[in-house]
Amino acid sequence: MIRLFDRWTLDAPLVVSIMGLSLFGIAMIYSAGQVHVPNPVTAEAWVRQSVWFVIALVAFTVMSRIPLRWIEWAAVPSYVVSVVLLALTLVIGEGRGTAAGVKSWINLGFISFQPAEIAKLATVLALAQLLSQRSSALTSLRDLVAPSALVALPLVLVLRQPDLGTAMAFGGILFAMLYWAATPVWLLLLVASPVFGLFLSAYPLVWSVYIVGVVGFLVLMRYRLFLFESVMVVLANFGTATIARPLWNSLAEYQRNRILVFLDPEVDPRGAGYQVIQSKVAVGSGGFEGQGFTLGSQKRLDFLPEQHTDFIFSVVGEELGFIGTAVAILTFSYVLVRLVRIAEDAGSEQPFAGLVLLGIFGAWLVHIFVNIGMTIGVVPITGIPLPFVSYGGTFLFMSWVAVAVAVRVANERP
Repeated sequence: MIRLFDRWTLDAPLVVSIMGLSLFGIAMIYSAGQVHVPNPVTAEAWVRQSVWFVIALVAFTVMSRIPLRWIEWAAVPSYVVSVVLLALTLVIGEGRGTAAGVKSWINLGFISFQPAEIAKLATVLALAQLLSQRSSALTSLRDLVAPSALVALPLVLVLRQPDLGTAMAFGGILFAMLYWAATPVWLLLLVASPVFGLFLSAYPLVWSVYIVGVVGFLVLMRYRLFLFESVMVVLANFGTATIARPLWNSLAEYQRNRILVFLDPEVDPRGAGYQVIQSKVAVGSGGFEGQGFTLGSQKRLDFLPEQHTDFIFSVVGEELGFIGTAVAILTFSYVLVRLVRIAEDAGSEQPFAGLVLLGIFGAWLVHIFVNIGMTIGVVPITGIPLPFVSYGGTFLFMSWVAVAVAVRVANERP
């Protein structure tokens, strides 16, 4: 007899930490809606988030009882379905709020959801299955073609929406899982080198020195790479430098403005630079202890757009100060470390399990770093939510499904 549900115990440290983050998020979303001129959408956002939280807990309870072998069996079908949904998004997708130009939502009438959030976990599962079935190590660029292509398909579809923030999460998934699969760091750097070259091409002298360094490194590694692979790395770096200007011109105006104001927010303080300036003011005004829950002045005056979603951390900084932000960051850090510890415990006997957890780790790390970074002006604004804290039903739901998978792995550790 096939058992669909298996024994179940909670990984208390992980679940309690994430439960705390989720409840904290609902509280901060409630606070974000407390402004001088109430907006029904933001004022009631905490209620909708609470409903999604309950739904997510039900899904967590069910998913965490499903044996890992069933989850592995569903990896490829879920990946295919998610890619189809992403393709449909390009045809029938809708935008929301200030991101109306990003067609990332599918509206079924009774419910709206973001296929990209489903695709992230589905890609993690499919890539984990692919890498866990390999009998040899990943030691050459040719070995990375299949896993890179698997991630590139949903990544490109997400970029077409266009949703740069979510696309970055797919990059985090790929590199974290390749690293866990014992891919040499130097090989990962070679794969990423064209991306570095793309950004450095804005400075011709720096780019020239960089290319000389890449070629020199390839010469040193000539016994580990085929000549064809070395040539392709160099050509890829030249290629990204060549397309840099056309790529820049192809960006939407708001995307170019976000990059420019990252370099200097004062270039457009009333337009593209407004969000980052107001966010930094809010975080800075919080001081050590903060202005108090629901009492943030920048927030109450509604100076900060999207303060219940992408800029929720600004509300945390303003109202709870350094203490609140430090506790939040430490909790996120603990969750990430806990994922790695569970993956280590899974060991070589459960390669699929360990790879899945590192994929989740990679996605969440990108979300946490980029979201917090953009609120304090150290990375460009990309529109990416903070796990468990930002408002968003699909994101919260799929994040808890990912937690369920982590708990399942913890249950089946050797």
